[in-house]
Amino acid sequence: PLQETAALAEKYGAICQVAPCDVTNEGCVKATFASAKAAFGRVDLLFNNAGTNIGATSVVDFSSTDFRRIIDANLTGSFLCAREAMRMMKDQMPMGGRIINNGSISAQVPRPGGVAYTCSKFGVSGLTRTLALEGRAHNIPVGQIDFGNVTTAVSAITQSGGALQPDGSSMVEPQFFAAHAANTVHAMAALPLEANALDMTVLATNMPFVGRG
Repeated sequence: PLQETAALAEKYGAICQVAPCDVTNEGCVKATFASAKAAFGRVDLLFNNAGTNIGATSVVDFSSTDFRRIIDANLTGSFLCAREAMRMMKDQMPMGGRIINNGSISAQVPRPGGVAYTCSKFGVSGLTRTLALEGRAHNIPVGQIDFGNVTTAVSAITQSGGALQPDGSSMVEPQFFAAHAANTVHAMAALPLEANALDMTVLATNMPFVGRG
């Protein structure tokens, strides 16, 4: 998929570098950013989008292995990538750049059976605000987009057979296309560095989220 995306972008004149990276591996993250710097001279935008999840599992049945794996991918990975991006952005000339974190509506309210994912996304919210605070001095705005159900590989896991609801029932919830999510990221990325969209929530119009379902 990465090569396919690069090929599509190159049709429109983009210069692409495909660099698969395990975001939980500090050395791999550092090497990826070093490679980007060598190829392009600077980093102007980071979109922290890597993440994982498992199907709905109660707290009492949730393994510590799965918990750590999800926290590492969703939160630690976002921290490692943001740290390397900020290091480069504050030292490059002209100074600055933008960081966008992929949150989730689980960063606002939990889902039954999603303890690790919810904890990871609440953590991403704290990371976003800390980065935004410390980024001020270096012309680095940092924002977060909390997406609802986007049609992706992760939603295929969480929506398989319907999403577990607070009353114990399951329901296949409305989703929206990944292209709309991409348009949201583009809109935030296109802002000038003197403007920051700190928080944004984007979800399917009929998703049971606002109010009590």
